[in-house]
Amino acid sequence: MGVDIFRFTVLDDVPELVHGIFGRQGGVSPAPYDTLNVGADVADHPENVHRNVEIACAALGTAPADLVTVRQVHSNRVMRVGKGHRGQKVGELDGLITDEPGVPLILRFADCVPILTYDPRRGVLGAVHAGWRGTVAGAVRALVLAMMREFGSHPEDIRAGIGPSIGPCCYEVGEDVVRAAAQAWGAVEAEPLFRPVNGRLHFDLWQANYRQLAELGVGQIEIAGICTACHSHRFFSHRASGGLTGRFPMIAMLK
Repeated sequence: MGVDIFRFTVLDDVPELVHGIFGRQGGVSPAPYDTLNVGADVADHPENVHRNVEIACAALGTAPADLVTVRQVHSNRVMRVGKGHRGQKVGELDGLITDEPGVPLILRFADCVPILTYDPRRGVLGAVHAGWRGTVAGAVRALVLAMMREFGSHPEDIRAGIGPSIGPCCYEVGEDVVRAAAQAWGAVEAEPLFRPVNGRLHFDLWQANYRQLAELGVGQIEIAGICTACHSHRFFSHRASGGLTGRFPMIAMLK
């Protein structure tokens, strides 16, 4: 079976940008990491992970040796990178921005939200990993603000895609998440992002990130609307698997 690549419609007509969010098929890893696992922090064999990264990169025409990545820590920290960072894990953070062609960015997911931003006027690419902690901390907001600060981007020029991740249909959360959101945004502002489902509260990560982008004035925003827990046959899902699963990549690069 070949690789399964999701691409944002809002970004797919940009000739100077290559991007893809990969499903779990088309790799070499055995269950429960079957098959395109790119997570090195799970119990999959490192050779499998390396080969899966090669497969994903080949599908997009990027070089594995050039990938820039991070140690994802559910933060709102963003770093500007360039050609001098190729082949490196640049730190403990969750967002990357660049305006240099030939610098492929890779982040890894299994329910958290993959978000890409692109400013065609300035030629700036951004990528961020946003779980509930990163979302409440304003990771995507920090990403756009970094584009504005580092490159002079205007929010109305930016296109953004909110990718496959756990949806409000499946993302049951506890009171700790409700309290954190209320503390960050105020109880009244946070309340619409939670919905009762069978007596439990579910958090809408898609709308929480959409709202942050919209409040900054981002011009075009696409929500994939694909729940990874509902579609765990297509994407790795930490929640649906009980925590024993792989990680799927989001890769993006300016040509």
